[in-house]
Amino acid sequence: MTLRLGDTAPDFEQDSSIGKIKFHEWAGDSWVVLFSHPADFTPVCTTELGLTAKLKPEFDKRNVKAIALSVDPADKHVEWIKDIEATQKTVVGFPIVADADKSVSTLYDMIHPNQSATATVRSLFVIDPQKKIRLTITYPMSTGRNFDEVLRVIDALQLTDGYTVATPGNWRDGDDVIIPLTVQDEAVIKQKYPKGFKAERPYLRLTPQPNK
Repeated sequence: MTLRLGDTAPDFEQDSSIGKIKFHEWAGDSWVVLFSHPADFTPVCTTELGLTAKLKPEFDKRNVKAIALSVDPADKHVEWIKDIEATQKTVVGFPIVADADKSVSTLYDMIHPNQSATATVRSLFVIDPQKKIRLTITYPMSTGRNFDEVLRVIDALQLTDGYTVATPGNWRDGDDVIIPLTVQDEAVIKQKYPKGFKAERPYLRLTPQPNK
């Protein structure tokens, strides 16, 4: 199944490190970062889950819940969490889905046969409170993810949901933003962008970031 931006994230019920999870019910009205990893007790995944655990305060600020997934069983997840917490010096405060039957992996197209016929690749989905998929990133098994980039994109998505702006390349929270080409009426521009703007070109108009 191919999932595209704007699609509804498929619901599922599956076992996890904290017991049975009904995904949409568990997500509630939060944003969600759902990410898969190839296997428990593996080095890259251990660092990734440790990083995710340490980012909990940043996720909380943004109303984001994290949830991981692999095709290993729940009891193995529970044992692995002990290793993650010991080696990464953190507390894993999010569930790990135990997708032993690969039903969720299939729903989300997380198994790429040319990488592995049995293990999930490093897929990541950002899902908004309406359960819409807003970002997908897939990394190869050998490359750990950049979770600072995940936070950056969530900041951009939440900003652009609240204001009629777009974000330039390498944008960070607090940087100038772009006035979209769809906004041309001068009265609307004055109303929406009271801090004014500078135009490098007629199609490239930068304005200070609105207050979130």
